[in-house]
Amino acid sequence: MKEKIYSLTNNKIWLAPLAGITDSAFRTICKECGVDVVVSEMISADGLIYNRERSLKYADFTEFQRPFGIQLFGSDPDKMAKGTEIILEKKPDFIDINMGCPVKKVVNRGAGSALMKVPDIAQKIIFEVKKILKGTKTPLSVKIRSGWDKSNMNAIDFSKKMEDSGADMICIHPRTKSQMFSGKSDWSLIKELKESISIPIIGNGDINSTQDMIDMFEQTKCDSVMVGRGILGKPWMFQVFKEYFRTGKITSTDISTKLNLIKRHFELSIRNKGEKRAIIEMRTHFSYYTKGLKGGAKVRKLINKSLEKNEILNAIELLYLSSHTPKNPTPRTQYQKPNTKNPTPKTQYPTNPL
Repeated sequence: MKEKIYSLTNNKIWLAPLAGITDSAFRTICKECGVDVVVSEMISADGLIYNRERSLKYADFTEFQRPFGIQLFGSDPDKMAKGTEIILEKKPDFIDINMGCPVKKVVNRGAGSALMKVPDIAQKIIFEVKKILKGTKTPLSVKIRSGWDKSNMNAIDFSKKMEDSGADMICIHPRTKSQMFSGKSDWSLIKELKESISIPIIGNGDINSTQDMIDMFEQTKCDSVMVGRGILGKPWMFQVFKEYFRTGKITSTDISTKLNLIKRHFELSIRNKGEKRAIIEMRTHFSYYTKGLKGGAKVRKLINKSLEKNEILNAIELLYLSSHTPKNPTPRTQYQKPNTKNPTPKTQYPTNPL
């Protein structure tokens, strides 16, 4: 078990589970780009019990995606144990219990970050789930936040209780439930937590660039880093991370690579879901792929109305090519006084050199 936990947490890069985002197609793209560990979208333990087949679909993964974790959420210890028992038929590499989701519909059920207000129940959940995992060599991780709000930041004490109850890893997003995704995550809390407990820590929050990843490792001494919203619209960032680990240099990604990855992502989604459904569900990803590019709003408007695969891909390709066109593609020549006797024709500059 120790070797397995080490293999999951020793200077690894994790893809955070994001509902409606990190489906099988996106996880595959991220794995192809070099991410080490991926996790399923959040799955309800109650759903596994009362709507088993439908809920199990969210846990589907390919061997290529390993190491793969399945994230469960719920508020009842017995149901969480039963859900774990059901999900083990998928043979995940680890189980993750969500105690950090701040979304209202999750919190109102007493799940997610609401569990940080009731550590006794949270402990009971870990204890019961761990009993199910006994003998399976399946590690158990817990995803938490800083606490409920600024006045109730109990991540350190809460994590100690999770460790005492049997958790093998802690993943922390150092924002409170009340912050949702606003403000800045407090990385100093990750460092404090690393110094306070003995199990591995996966740091999460505000990883938007390679330098952010480097800084989190250096500043917090966390065992691994989890990337969530910062990877949306740029899964190729994982390639840059891996290149940094290999060479120590921060590189950039060329347009051709980006366009090929977007096309590959779209094709995988169509293969998994069918063209019509994939086009509709990929709109969220397309909005991220086009975010921040000049003319992106116009392309997003087209995509949100289109049901034609080629029309969408062509629009994105033109957007990327035009957005990366050099401002001065032709070198300027030194100004010379016009020859009025034998005027030379004006230089014709290409409007789109690409």
